[in-house]
Amino acid sequence: MSRPSPRSSIHAHRMPPMTNWRRVLIVGGTAIGLIAATTIGAAIAMTGGGTGAGDGTDGAEPTAGPSTAAVETSASPSPSPSPTEPASSAAPAGDGMCDRAPAAGPDVTVTEVDANVIGAGGEGDTDPLPAALAATPDGRSWLAWDGTDDRIHLARLDCDDAIDGDAFDLEGVDLQDVIADADGVTVLVTREGDCGDGPLCGGESSPCRTMHMVRFDNAGAQVWDRQVTNLNDDRSGYDDGARFVWWYQHHGRLASDGSNTAAYFGVAITVANGGCVDIHQGDRMQVVDSDGNLADHSDAFAVGCSHSWTTRIAWNADRDEFGMVCATDNQCRIAVPAYTTVAAGECDGSLFGGDLVAVGGGYWTAWSQGGQARLEHFTDGPSDATVDTGVDTGHPHLVAYGDGLLLAWGSGDGMKAQVRDTEGGPVGEPFAIGVPDHDYQAFKAYPDGSAAYPAAGDGSIRIARVTPPA
Repeated sequence: MSRPSPRSSIHAHRMPPMTNWRRVLIVGGTAIGLIAATTIGAAIAMTGGGTGAGDGTDGAEPTAGPSTAAVETSASPSPSPSPTEPASSAAPAGDGMCDRAPAAGPDVTVTEVDANVIGAGGEGDTDPLPAALAATPDGRSWLAWDGTDDRIHLARLDCDDAIDGDAFDLEGVDLQDVIADADGVTVLVTREGDCGDGPLCGGESSPCRTMHMVRFDNAGAQVWDRQVTNLNDDRSGYDDGARFVWWYQHHGRLASDGSNTAAYFGVAITVANGGCVDIHQGDRMQVVDSDGNLADHSDAFAVGCSHSWTTRIAWNADRDEFGMVCATDNQCRIAVPAYTTVAAGECDGSLFGGDLVAVGGGYWTAWSQGGQARLEHFTDGPSDATVDTGVDTGHPHLVAYGDGLLLAWGSGDGMKAQVRDTEGGPVGEPFAIGVPDHDYQAFKAYPDGSAAYPAAGDGSIRIARVTPPA
């Protein structure tokens, strides 16, 4: 699998850094490296960081925010063929919810499944993501991983987190995220694209990629494939107005309102500069409907934060919106795109945005500065509650868990976690999770209140599930 090399144009910058299974029961009681002094505001005509140039066929780009959608009539794919190796068996017939018995305290169960995964490898924000997990409404899972065979793989997991049926694969350079519902699964991946002729104003070229949502039904048949960047037959990566995936930070996350699925991810931004082009970096959010079409959605935008890393998104049913936060060197902060400050930070190479969880009419986000994890609560932007967790980590994870939250972080060769209530306060002592951490992978919440995390190793993935007490 070829990977982009760290080369840039004149204004670019280096972003910071199978059926066999075994169950082990354990009962528990990057630095980013981005230090940029300026933003690209004027260079890409981003008023207040929210607008840009040349996303649609008319060369205009909508503004990030609640009043402007980002539908691209030029981005193509519609329903596509099935993957190369479709699953040989459909999902099991509806047999009810998974019944995971609660215990006196948080229970950690680790289930190891065979997978030709690339392994943890590098954990920089331009390194490939090894694995991602998605919960289904009945408490089962879909597991996605980046394989050693240059393919992205998907498999269903049963209630015991063991692979159920045959895995299948699809084309993809990098895995980003996966999300599931009762009818199937949607995966976010990057694919090969065309840079075109340029020319760049400086530096050397790197491969140009596209970002895609790909939808499968429960039997593994592909339903549709939708590009959420904007390259097409008439627009290559080095054309003015292109929004694509370069070597820049491009990790992304998915969220769903039950009908539409939203992707929020890092993106490269091509801007004409005389007879050549500069490539900048920001983020992008696009919404795709259940038929695989780009949706005219008020929360979508073509460019939001810039520069941007750790893009996080969650559906908030109480507010009827897709909520988002980025970490950005625009005033060095955790922000709602683009821009409302959630929490002020510093561009010292340690500013990192953790995960985002919708709770009632607001959100909790975990973030870190100087190796110290914090929790921030907000509704429309500015934080209304800050919790100093006392946890030493540069890369916190946060997920809905039980009646509250679960904060997790890397510790030695494994992880630690602590339950938090809906006010961010600690509930009990930290406990161990016996799998290695990865800065950019995510815990996912399940309908029974548990949370699970996929830890990639050599030739296997260990699913760590934390089940809440009664």
